[in-house]
Amino acid sequence: MTGVPASAAGGSPGAQGARGSAATTGAAPDLSVPHGTGADGVPDHDAGDSGSRDGERPLRGGKIAAAAVNQASVWNVANLLTMLRLVLVPGFVALMLAGGGYDPAWRSLAWAAFAIAMITDLFDGHLARTYDLVTDFGKIADPIADKAIMGAALICLSSLGDLPWWVTVVILGRELGITLLRFLVIRYGVIPASRGGKLKTLTQGVAVGMYVLALTGWLATLRFWVMAAAVVLTVATGLDYVRQAIVLRRQGIAERAAALEETQA
Repeated sequence: MTGVPASAAGGSPGAQGARGSAATTGAAPDLSVPHGTGADGVPDHDAGDSGSRDGERPLRGGKIAAAAVNQASVWNVANLLTMLRLVLVPGFVALMLAGGGYDPAWRSLAWAAFAIAMITDLFDGHLARTYDLVTDFGKIADPIADKAIMGAALICLSSLGDLPWWVTVVILGRELGITLLRFLVIRYGVIPASRGGKLKTLTQGVAVGMYVLALTGWLATLRFWVMAAAVVLTVATGLDYVRQAIVLRRQGIAERAAALEETQA
């Protein structure tokens, strides 16, 4: 009725029929194969965005961009504080043992290094959780840095005769044992840090810091009782974590058995 020839409107009737058939069946013309999709239907990663199908290119580009962001986030401020704590460990040992290990001036500098390490331990975890800076590096390096500075201080104090070796063995044995226990039950769930565990960490830090300083008089007596409280909290919280691990393991086994029964039913 419009007077437009069929050839001008869309080609020959045969061609129109072919296009109509393709539109009806959902089959793409052969010319679309090189543009972003291989002959086997696998997207071509070297093709331009114009050849993408159903948003596949933007999705893959988003994943690549996200991976780049995650790699860059390793150098965030929380991880830098953790790295600083690791660097402080050999510096603390050198200061602690300088001048024969009993010079009040060197011990004061060692205390300053220990205090900085303890303070950064409080801030890096808070920053990582608050600003979503948690990384795989931080998850591994943070507990290592914590135990490295505490272990170095305890071993140095016991080596110098300021702290009984059994105290060092109890504290370090508990820390390493609970860390191993967490890995053993991680298949069933994560043992969360308790308030008692956080109080234990704080008490340990204060007690060890007081022993690092060359204190005398009533302050020397006070640090003995602070360390005694730290040892009690260390043992008590360690036993509580063992209890939590046993409960978590039992629940995990029960849940797996229930799921298996449902599958077999």
